[in-house]
Amino acid sequence: MRHPTRTNPDSQKQKNWQTLKRILHYIRPYTGLVILSLFLSVLTVALTLYVPILTGRGVDYIVGKGQVLFAQLLTVIAGILISILVTSAAQWVMNHINNQITYRIVRDLRVQAFDHLQELPLSYVDKHASGDLISRIITDIDQFSDGLLLGFTQLFTGVATIVGTIAFMLSINPLITLIVVLLSPLSFFVANFIAKKSFSMFRLQSETRGELTGFTNEMLGGIKVVQAFNHQREAGEEFDEINRRLSDYSLKATFFSSITNPATRFMYSAIYAGVAIAGGLSAIGGAITVGQLSSFLSYTNQYTKPFNDITSVLTEFQNSIASAARVFELLDEPAAPAEPADAVVLDHPQGRVELSHVDFSYVPDSTLIEDLNLSVTPGQRVAIVGPTGCGKTTLINLLMRFYDVHSGAIRVDGHDIRQITRRSLRTSYGMVLQDTWLRAASIRDNIAYGRPDATDEEVVAAAKKAHAHSFILRMPDGYDTILSEGGGNLSQGQKQLLCIARIMLCLPPMLILDEATSSIDTMTELRIQRAFETLMKGRTSFIVAHRLSTIQNADLILVMNQGHIVEQGTHESLLKKGGFYAKLYNSQFTIPADVSSGESAERN
Repeated sequence: MRHPTRTNPDSQKQKNWQTLKRILHYIRPYTGLVILSLFLSVLTVALTLYVPILTGRGVDYIVGKGQVLFAQLLTVIAGILISILVTSAAQWVMNHINNQITYRIVRDLRVQAFDHLQELPLSYVDKHASGDLISRIITDIDQFSDGLLLGFTQLFTGVATIVGTIAFMLSINPLITLIVVLLSPLSFFVANFIAKKSFSMFRLQSETRGELTGFTNEMLGGIKVVQAFNHQREAGEEFDEINRRLSDYSLKATFFSSITNPATRFMYSAIYAGVAIAGGLSAIGGAITVGQLSSFLSYTNQYTKPFNDITSVLTEFQNSIASAARVFELLDEPAAPAEPADAVVLDHPQGRVELSHVDFSYVPDSTLIEDLNLSVTPGQRVAIVGPTGCGKTTLINLLMRFYDVHSGAIRVDGHDIRQITRRSLRTSYGMVLQDTWLRAASIRDNIAYGRPDATDEEVVAAAKKAHAHSFILRMPDGYDTILSEGGGNLSQGQKQLLCIARIMLCLPPMLILDEATSSIDTMTELRIQRAFETLMKGRTSFIVAHRLSTIQNADLILVMNQGHIVEQGTHESLLKKGGFYAKLYNSQFTIPADVSSGESAERN
């Protein structure tokens, strides 16, 4: 189990600064909206701060009992009402603009992350939990948007309010203003201390949340296996352990972030009390009027309030930066090697495939395929057999260029596949795997996945060739039946038939069949085999099979063991040879002596 790790504070600061610079890069395209938001923020603050001035004048117009200057007072009230109305309108427009900026940035970032995910090499996806990748694209970007929105809605206004209140207070009494300004840094020291503590917890919370999402996704994907092996208790214990850590980090992050406001409010209450005392003494001494004192106290309150907002924003922004950093880590992963500018497009591939001195391994210093050589002529039917882990599926991955060879070359029609566009290479192959994949869409859309422009008649014809037509008609809405995610409302055999129908519709020039009929009943398999016989005529075909009886008619059988082709030939020639293939073939029909003797010993 991978636990989140603690990083060096200095390197973390550098990383946070880099993350912040990248966030500003995403804001840059919306500079015009940001400037408009800043203008409206300043306007809102200016009018809000002008109201206490008017209120102070109103207080001074009430000279004493029976001595109220009503004409001037009505003017002040009208000014206050106009200021409030304009402020409300400006605030509404500003919030709307801030929402536009935030969600456009989030949209851009999420699209970029998803697009980049599709460009990453398969090796990266294989090494990372799908739940963690989902968490980065969905949850972390949502967390980032929350902090960004708070930044736009409160940070700009808060800073403008602080600057504005200082200016207005200076115009009333510079000495009392100095008291306010000198006491303010104390709150910053408190907030900074808490922010450092909360950030590390928010980062650990974000990482552990991704870990929990990945584990939950893994367990839900294999819930039948979990229950079949009675692994619920162990899965629950592992979930509890990750969830406990997430709860611990979340509680600590929430604790540190929640004490920010109470701590700073205490400081601001002390400032307010100091201003009230100094202002009261000044009013008694005649330095300021009662109206000016009321304005000053109002400004002091408005001066301290943004600090609470800003500290809350900074706390949330710590979480936002931690989440954004995880998204940027994904974006910084190097994409699959770029195609050369003069990459070849396979328009009409003949199907000649050559492997020359190919070496490959998933793990350094642990070679899987070594010095593999093969020449396949157009239209040839090649079967690949061998024990588990010998490199059969790896060879398929290399042919499709899901992975690149470490040395040597694979050529199609004389072109190194690294010099061919991935799109045209993969379009040239039709692939049916043992592991099926279906979208949460209609049956028609799933069959037409490789040819979205196919007509209904072509889709139905492909389904008939795959012997899927009859069960499709029994579905509630026929070809318009919406499948659940992964085709969960179909049997494994039905899902495999739909995947076969995809190939029947595309009719690619080359085929890869990796245990394509493993989940289909014997009667349907015989029919599918006949359909494949027709489909494979004139097409270069690679067939991976464990049941050797299904590949007896192959033009060439490659027998692999430990990454090497140890034998090759036709079914009859390999049987006559009496080598590794003959042992594999015969083992499917006879019980080896060591196994039978072992079973007898157990019974005795």
